[in-house]
Amino acid sequence: MQLANVTGVGIGRDELSGEDVIVVFVTRAVPRELLPADDVVPDELEGVPVRVLAIGPVDAQDQES
Repeated sequence: MQLANVTGVGIGRDELSGEDVIVVFVTRAVPRELLPADDVVPDELEGVPVRVLAIGPVDAQDQES
């Protein structure tokens, strides 16, 4: 996904309902009404619910041998 703020996408399980969901990781939570329409994360993709999780900035780390 090439939406503003999106840093990653994964799969998970909703903590309340227990259903499988797509998790979209974002740097910060932004209310839908403040986002351009092209940057709004959909509520579902191909029938699978989507959850947005704000995790802050993501930086690559050096791997030590």
